[in-house]
Amino acid sequence: MPQRKTKISLLGLSANICLATHRVPPFFVYFVIIFYYGRMLKRFFKKGLLEAGCDEAGRGCLAGPVFAASVILPPGFHHPLLNDSKQVSENDRDALRPVIEASAIAWAVSMVDHIEIDRINILKASFKAMHLAVDQLTTRPDLLLIDGHIFAPYFGIVHQCVVQGDAIYASIAAASILAKTHRDEYMHRIHQEHPQYGWNDNKGYGTALHREQIQATGLSPYHRRTFGICRVLAETMNEKTTDHDTLKV
Repeated sequence: MPQRKTKISLLGLSANICLATHRVPPFFVYFVIIFYYGRMLKRFFKKGLLEAGCDEAGRGCLAGPVFAASVILPPGFHHPLLNDSKQVSENDRDALRPVIEASAIAWAVSMVDHIEIDRINILKASFKAMHLAVDQLTTRPDLLLIDGHIFAPYFGIVHQCVVQGDAIYASIAAASILAKTHRDEYMHRIHQEHPQYGWNDNKGYGTALHREQIQATGLSPYHRRTFGICRVLAETMNEKTTDHDTLKV
């Protein structure tokens, strides 16, 4: 896996150099990218509609908020590195973010914090974050493309759920990049307050180091009291927790 990531990162650097210097025809670069990633992302679900891709980041974390983004891309937008954020290296995600933000017809990012996640559950919090992102769009879309198979309808705009949509549609992939990079930036900031958990590296996910530090030093104010080891520890320490309805996604 590390070798694969290195190849993709080097490929991205090579692609940007080639496109910038015009020493290699762009179609050749795109062919190589497609060879590595498997296929080119689709630009739209239904031609003629203004579509906003929506995705979230941080749903499975033990700490921090869930972020969501909504992005409307122009019809001709294409970038050879754009893909599901989980398939793109951190350096390439950081490079894509300003490109997406500068090129999009409209984009917005929103977050729902750990307190609200514990209050209403992570699924509802993810939907809420997406709704808040759509609220902030400066251009109203005709259709919302949602990554996943379930969504809480947004009043006045129809939606289409797409399983693994961030690896299929460009607008959802762009939303996944923005949600991920904005959340990572936030986790880097709060890492400065609680460096023992390693959030600059694990971004709040339940890595071995993160779980060990929870056991050793206890919970921070940013931990989700209804998640896994955090819930067990919170209940052991007699902290107030809220029971949530469980919904498998």
